Amino acid sequence: MERRDKTNYYLDIAESVTQRCTCLRRQYGAIIVRNDEVISTGYTGAPRGRKNCTDLGYCIRAARNIPRGERYELCRSVHAEANAIISASRQEMIGADLYLVGKETETGEYVRNASSCSMCRRLIINAGIRNVIIRDTKDAYRVIPVGSWIEEDDSLQDRLGY
Repeated sequence: MERRDKTNYYLDIAESVTQRCTCLRRQYGAIIVRNDEVISTGYTGAPRGRKNCTDLGYCIRAARNIPRGERYELCRSVHAEANAIISASRQEMIGADLYLVGKETETGEYVRNASSCSMCRRLIINAGIRNVIIRDTKDAYRVIPVGSWIEEDDSLQDRLGY
């Protein structure tokens, strides 16, 4: 029997975390690992005590055909990365890696070109996380050095044309 490589092993754990998601559009699971120890996990779901989209039976962003990456303020969910970060101490996260898996709820396929949103990127930077590893297929993944998000500051892009 061939042993699973360590990166895909951690991504497999993050993928299993998606089973707790309550988002009707996309299921994301995240784990934070430092020194080969899982520090915390997180999945996409409404804040504690609030009704989830699965409880309500609808997603306001889907109902309004809002594209991926836009109008997150309307979303009921806390993202998987944010939930993993708030479940760990910063001291534990400094130099850690965050493993992220996204799946389309309807098809079960991996989210194409999955990435952390701009708000989660800010949290990841401030948490001191070193790399974000994102699953593209069952065996393929991307490693994104968080330092590149600092150097290529997307918050400075002129998106409004002013």
